[in-house]
Amino acid sequence: MQFNNTWHDELEGFYTRVAPMPLKGARLLYHSGSLARELGMDDEAVRGNSAVLSGEALLPGMQPLAQVYSGHQFGVWAGQLGDGRGILLGEQQLPDGKKWDWHLKGAGLTPYSRMGDGRAVLRSTLREFLASEAMHHLGVPTSRALSVIASDEPVYRETVERGAMLLRVAESHLRFGHFEHVFYARQPDKVRQLADYAIRHHWPQWQKEQDRYLLWFSDVVKRTARMIARWQSVGFAHGVMNTDNMSILGLTLDYGPYGFLDDYQPDFICNHSDYEGRYSFENQPMIGLWNLNRLAHALSDLLTTEQLKQALAGYETELMRSWGELMRAKLGLVTQSQEDNDLLTGLLSLMTREGSDYTLTFRLLSATERQQAQSPLRDEFIDRDAFDNWYTLYRRRLAQEEISDAVRQQQMKLANPAIVLRNYLAQAAIEAAEKEDISVLTRLHQALSNPFEDAPAFADLTRRPPDWGKKLEVSCSS
Repeated sequence: MQFNNTWHDELEGFYTRVAPMPLKGARLLYHSGSLARELGMDDEAVRGNSAVLSGEALLPGMQPLAQVYSGHQFGVWAGQLGDGRGILLGEQQLPDGKKWDWHLKGAGLTPYSRMGDGRAVLRSTLREFLASEAMHHLGVPTSRALSVIASDEPVYRETVERGAMLLRVAESHLRFGHFEHVFYARQPDKVRQLADYAIRHHWPQWQKEQDRYLLWFSDVVKRTARMIARWQSVGFAHGVMNTDNMSILGLTLDYGPYGFLDDYQPDFICNHSDYEGRYSFENQPMIGLWNLNRLAHALSDLLTTEQLKQALAGYETELMRSWGELMRAKLGLVTQSQEDNDLLTGLLSLMTREGSDYTLTFRLLSATERQQAQSPLRDEFIDRDAFDNWYTLYRRRLAQEEISDAVRQQQMKLANPAIVLRNYLAQAAIEAAEKEDISVLTRLHQALSNPFEDAPAFADLTRRPPDWGKKLEVSCSS
């Protein structure tokens, strides 16, 4: 495997060199075989590199460092932040020209740890592993997770937990907060240097364009809009959409108190530390734009006010275009019609009133046949008359589509997952893994790797959660 570290070589002043701090009794608990293969490794190679995955060794070309950045947290400027428990080991160079950051999370103290201990616990490490893999297979842009390292080292949170490390990979860990950091430090040359780095490595087609900064920022806006549209379509709530958790490449980063919708509640808050509901499910599109405005402010030395406004104006258009396309697919609609929005709004309103399960509702809708007077979804609703009225409109709209039921049903199943990572499923895997039993984790990971398939062997993972499973509280603590 070939590694280098362009962040280290080209961005002096944006990091501090620091070595990982190994955990006591570290051992490889679990890894993603499919991701390993994408990185040119087999299972034996992963096990053979467990010392690297646990921070005990480095591969040639790796130059470990902690990045420095700043950000707005819950809408308030927080000043300097940075990798308080994460270390960028280096960038793997694949034969096809792609490159992947290797980033250890929970790797110990850095100059940016503030009051923290630089560690992660097994609970949060498994949650991020499962979430990033689940989102990837759902088609949502995201960082990935290669491995989970468990240990015997105690880590103190609300209770004493076991320390762990996650090796995550991403095309880049470049964040909105990196630009904010140097902008608020009044270093316009550093803002330009960082933008040039981003364009050189991730948008090379625009390096020689006179308006490259406008082209680049406009694409950042659109990538962010498409990412959030996909969040909304699969019922995903991030929980901590601070600007330091926002990727320039439009990737889902930093899985903390996330949650997938069980009952359809637009005002769902997955983070019990979010007292005002700033990052509720329904607020995510608005917060995405708010964060982009903070980034635009940080880029105000590169672009004129009119250029920034021009780029930002593309957000709502791209968000609604992407979300509309995704939601039409969930409804099985190939063509566009003026009545589609009312049809979707009508269904979501019914779901809100009755607390319908978001994932199961759309999956059951995928079995609809135009000639059926009743839908298999009907029994999920208490107000049958209201559902029947909506269903009549839906069948009428389906009659306008020139595709067979069989083709439409197959297409809908590819848009409506049978399984998502519900909190109670993750909790069950965590509790078993804490007892050295990875069978639950293995089975759940297998199911999440094929979320659009009807797999009888995983039928129990696709049901509504038990009552206790809906009441799990998740915080930023990790």
